[in-house]
Amino acid sequence: MMEQLLSTALVGMRSTTQLLAASWPATLFTALVGWIIGGYLYRSIRRPNPSEPPMVNYWIPFIGSMVSFGMNPVQFLQKNREIYGDYYTFLMFGRRMTYCLGVDGNNAFFNARLADANAEEAYASLTVPVFGEGVVYDVPNHMLMDQKRFAKGGLTADAFRLYVPIIVKEVEDYFARWHEPSGVGNIHEAMAQCIVNTATHCLMGREIRAMMDDTVAQLYEDMDKGFTPLNFLFPSLPLPAYRRRDRAHAKMSALFQSIIDARRASTDAPPDDMMTALMNSHYKDGRRMSDKEVGNLMIALLMAGQHTSSATTTWAILYLADRPALVEALREEQRKCLGDDLATPIAYEHLRDMRLLDAVVRETLRLRPPIVTAMRKVMRPMTVAGGKYVVPAGHYLGSSPALTQLDPTYFKEPLQFEPTRWLDNNSATADEEETAGDQVDYGFGTIKLSGARNPYLPFGAGRHRCIGESFAYVQIKTILATMLRLFDLAPGPKGFPEMDFTSLVVLPAKPAQITYRRRQ
Repeated sequence: MMEQLLSTALVGMRSTTQLLAASWPATLFTALVGWIIGGYLYRSIRRPNPSEPPMVNYWIPFIGSMVSFGMNPVQFLQKNREIYGDYYTFLMFGRRMTYCLGVDGNNAFFNARLADANAEEAYASLTVPVFGEGVVYDVPNHMLMDQKRFAKGGLTADAFRLYVPIIVKEVEDYFARWHEPSGVGNIHEAMAQCIVNTATHCLMGREIRAMMDDTVAQLYEDMDKGFTPLNFLFPSLPLPAYRRRDRAHAKMSALFQSIIDARRASTDAPPDDMMTALMNSHYKDGRRMSDKEVGNLMIALLMAGQHTSSATTTWAILYLADRPALVEALREEQRKCLGDDLATPIAYEHLRDMRLLDAVVRETLRLRPPIVTAMRKVMRPMTVAGGKYVVPAGHYLGSSPALTQLDPTYFKEPLQFEPTRWLDNNSATADEEETAGDQVDYGFGTIKLSGARNPYLPFGAGRHRCIGESFAYVQIKTILATMLRLFDLAPGPKGFPEMDFTSLVVLPAKPAQITYRRRQ
């Protein structure tokens, strides 16, 4: 049967070739069509392996579902979930991607054994060219856990108390350039710069922040433009953007080394910042973190949180601009915390009391999570779906909590922006209370394993849960609270923007604008 079908396809190809053989483009076109049809027929009659997750059908060999997935991954995953269930595989540029969806799929993915599914193997080609060697996904997992512990040591409540007034001042200084009493502003451009400025000042140290407006800004931009999805597929192409990325990394690394040398030579007390915390860190085997590792991890910390936080802050402001009643409720919350005249400066303790503001950030992360999917590389055959399927070694394992965050099973009217849903302590989406026996410490703090069986996971779960979550909340909430003091907000001329899936994070389609009026 297979031979007959393929023979029929070949006869048709031969006839077509005879008709169109006047030029090599026609021959090439015919060969391509034959390749596609032959591959499709082969897959149609090939008996699937019942022990493996079902395969999403596709037309073009090697390319597979890459185009439809890339255009809108959430829509693609939702559509195929309706057809195949919570576990299925699709082809994307030669890689077989097996996705685990739903709350059980979230748990299977985020709590997979390290020997079964490895994040380092999945992400190294994407991150190492930008972050550098010896950090994050360029080291064995136990060293990555140590490095997360080092970074977490610089993200304490005492540090946050120092950071809040810094963030407020940075936001006020940036928006001083919006000197007109009213107008239209590109809010994504503004938030991207505010996030870089505040993160640099709080985490990188005063030396780096002092250079942010010239030297560091250009180096950051060059590294950022080399940090694209293309890295995942082709990390070493001879592209101009890659060469600029590599030069920028070398210069940034040398810059951090000069600051480290100056601090070691100084007799003054070092500033209480992330660099100092890393310079004093030791791995569990007793080895001190090298200066090169300190510099590269500083680069990783700067790059890793930039896009996610700027995207989340931008979406939050776009939602607020569309809802004046919610803006007024947030200002009333500030008055209760700070006084009717709002003359009291915002402090870390105030943020903790602003529950509606916290709910706005949570709801924004639910509807517009900056990272739609996460990946691991399968290192040895692993079972999923309660043993129903075996995912072969060499596949890439994927997860998308974005789907459960939009699931009506867990969230009433899931497509509506409704922050008050987070103010109900009895909500089905509130964090589960888990037993002490369900906890594990991977090296950077205790993680609740059953927390991965959760419909709401914007910061991931398990050993790779984002350690910057607390800082992100402080940073984003401080920026939002300050913006509400500075401006009245309204939608931009083109209204609320659609989602743009062409970058590593989900951004609003350009131009992401708001209409503003400066408050007296």
